[in-house]
Amino acid sequence: MNARALVISFCSAPKNHHVSPKRTFNLHRRLKFQVCPCGSNDLHPGNPRIVLIRRIKSGKVWADVKSDRYEITESPPETVKLNEVLFADDDVSGDVGDVAWWEQFPKRWVIVILCFSAFLLCNMDRVNMSIAILPMASEFHWSPTTVGLIQSSFFWGYLLTQIAGGIWADTVGGKFVLGFGVVWWSVATILTPVAAKLGLPYLLVVRAFMGVGEGVAMPAMNNILSKWVPVSERSRSLALVYSGMYLGSVTGLAFSPMLIHKFGWPSVFYSFGSLGTVWLALWINKAHSSPLEDPKLLPGEKKMILGDCKSKEPVKSIPWKLLLSKPPVWALIVCHFCHNWGTFIILTWMPTYYHQVLKFNLTESGLFAVFPWLTMAFCANFGGWIADTLVSKGVSVTKVRKIMQTIGFLGPAFFLTQLSHVDSPAMAVLCMACSQGTDAFSQSGLYSNHQDIAPRYSGVLLGLSNTAGVLAGVLGTAATGYILQHGSWDNVFEVSVGLYLVGTVVWNLFASGEKILD
Repeated sequence: MNARALVISFCSAPKNHHVSPKRTFNLHRRLKFQVCPCGSNDLHPGNPRIVLIRRIKSGKVWADVKSDRYEITESPPETVKLNEVLFADDDVSGDVGDVAWWEQFPKRWVIVILCFSAFLLCNMDRVNMSIAILPMASEFHWSPTTVGLIQSSFFWGYLLTQIAGGIWADTVGGKFVLGFGVVWWSVATILTPVAAKLGLPYLLVVRAFMGVGEGVAMPAMNNILSKWVPVSERSRSLALVYSGMYLGSVTGLAFSPMLIHKFGWPSVFYSFGSLGTVWLALWINKAHSSPLEDPKLLPGEKKMILGDCKSKEPVKSIPWKLLLSKPPVWALIVCHFCHNWGTFIILTWMPTYYHQVLKFNLTESGLFAVFPWLTMAFCANFGGWIADTLVSKGVSVTKVRKIMQTIGFLGPAFFLTQLSHVDSPAMAVLCMACSQGTDAFSQSGLYSNHQDIAPRYSGVLLGLSNTAGVLAGVLGTAATGYILQHGSWDNVFEVSVGLYLVGTVVWNLFASGEKILD
């Protein structure tokens, strides 16, 4: 359409009347014109009189329009309708001319960044105990078995809310559920020092309560991203969100020793827990459970998201029998267990390993424990980029998921076997960093697979598989304390390597990247 001239004809209009200035449409951001009050806005070749309207400097156009009456005896020919032109233009451009530049940033990536921030806080509040447990164990005279019990108590609550959190998120929306989770675990974090001083039973209950809050976070996030993020951006977005967990571990492990050294171990829980209020204010103001609920979402982005994402209709019931009859679902469940056994042992026991085996002090244990998590943050996003690039080049989603998860299993298995052969702290830290770095490729493997095979039920499906993963955390964390009391670190790593190998076989036999359930 020429921006300097529009040819407009009107049918069945009064003979002589002026155009009303009341109805104004915006076309290509600046060009404005008036529509005749008769309501006819078709550009039809049958009108004998036309008026050439030119844009003037003021930006307003005034015109007298005349037309003769005519009678339609058959279906009108294909014509270009003015309202279709207008709204088609709006759909593509998003009508961003009157929107502030910061509001033109893709809203789906605002949601991704907020989820990233939530998971940053999630792991900050989780790993602070792995550092604080060292002075706490000394103060309260806890044995290794008691330390393992305390570390595993978090997973009691975390285990209980996985499936419930997925059902809740799929039915009421991810915004409310994730917000609830952050508030709940932040309050539990702040109460941890009080509970520890009251006695061991109180501490176990508060840590389990913290797990309740963090347990709903992952299913809620998976639900909200399944509605906001197109398939072509899925691996990258999930990798970024999960890298928030890794950077949360980095932040927690780096700052906890300094806070403990200057202010005592309770300061870690008070300071980290209070950050949840800042995040909540942003979440309430900026987030929505789906694009359909966001009144400020630009039309262009809404059209792109809704045209690609598949999980739009709310879930009213969960087809449990159908879900559990699918081999790819069981592949997710089994492999999530195998993967999380090793991951949670590293998460909770790494500073203790550095302190006991490598003879690092408290500050060194925290700082050297940072490197594996930095490696994971980098490798997760690198792997996400690789996975999305392969999918965009036509490689099947199934093949991509199998490649990425195989790296996520065999890489950690190899590097953990090397720990018993190294004779220097530097090499041990390097092996641990490489193990966790290759583990991060799982974000583009099994962690992306829930949205592939059942997008509408991605929240509950992640809750289902992560229940197995959390069970691995409960058993693995507690078993590590028992193994260390009766064996060695080599025995701890041997169990993890065996489960990684089992997961590799199961994943490559039964996993799929194709949608198996609408």
